[in-house]
Amino acid sequence: MRKVITIVLITIAISVVIYLGISLVLIFTDAPVERPAASDGSVGFSEAIEADYSTMPDTITYTARDDSNLPYRRYDGGTDRLIVLVHGSGWHGMQFHPMASKLAASGLGTVVVPDLRGHGVSPERRGDVDYIGQFEDDLDDLIKAMQADQSYGKVVLGGHSSGGGLVVRFAGGDYKDVADEYILMAPYLKYDAPTTKANSGGWAHTATRRIIGLTMLNNVGITWLNYLPVISFAMSDEVLDGPLGNTATTSYSFRLNTAFAPRMNYESDLAAMKQPFLLIAGSEDEAFYVEEYQPLISAQTDSGDYEILDGISHIGVTTDPRAIDAIAGWLEAH
Repeated sequence: MRKVITIVLITIAISVVIYLGISLVLIFTDAPVERPAASDGSVGFSEAIEADYSTMPDTITYTARDDSNLPYRRYDGGTDRLIVLVHGSGWHGMQFHPMASKLAASGLGTVVVPDLRGHGVSPERRGDVDYIGQFEDDLDDLIKAMQADQSYGKVVLGGHSSGGGLVVRFAGGDYKDVADEYILMAPYLKYDAPTTKANSGGWAHTATRRIIGLTMLNNVGITWLNYLPVISFAMSDEVLDGPLGNTATTSYSFRLNTAFAPRMNYESDLAAMKQPFLLIAGSEDEAFYVEEYQPLISAQTDSGDYEILDGISHIGVTTDPRAIDAIAGWLEAH
């Protein structure tokens, strides 16, 4: 009997060593490309950087649960709604200035636009967070800070691209009852979702082996390598070499990248979206197959409205007046 137990223990030990060895080999034989070149047809930022920011408010801060002071911009527009808009990957909240200004000026509600942790002008650690799930905690802290200052009729949580994916994640997690409505602007759902083009149309360059290895470690509770970068973005030279280049975030750690998207079972997060939502995207989106959104999402939840606007790009869905008017109209109707 003792011999059998010894054999079993040795077998288990060997299996653990092999599992960990494979994980570490995958992790340390791969890394994301540094400053990948933006190809023709990939996500362009000209619509974002060419917008008029002359009236953009300065950032102010709120205190998160870890005592970090995190930046956001506030556009006062009354108390009917608190509208929180979450930027996409690689950029920061200024992309929403045209939209936030219009929604607030129309009296649809007070709009707040955070620079997510790890992003913006001067984050503590660019491209990184402390743990998976911290973005959700930060958004909940922001909403609570705003509600402590003023009562609002509704809370509307919107997000663009990866920010839209974070909204879906938020809806499927511990804070699913915080928001009353959602706005999904060309949301990223998952790399293998039928909505996602290969490498998000050339925008995202992933270290796939490293992600697999880190996932293997996380599956057995080992998270101490989650700070390693796993993805980089093909930000255009127009941005990187321009006056806002220092505000771009061109790579993400494993824990930030995981936190900035729905869970692996993204269908479950979508199914948790019981509140009314608008999904809006442009027909010329460079990163996603926009025609796949409605059949995919409506199979999980029936609480959404869908609008695909002709001639609008991935970034344009946040800056084009037609997209902004469509979002304003949906809010007025709800």
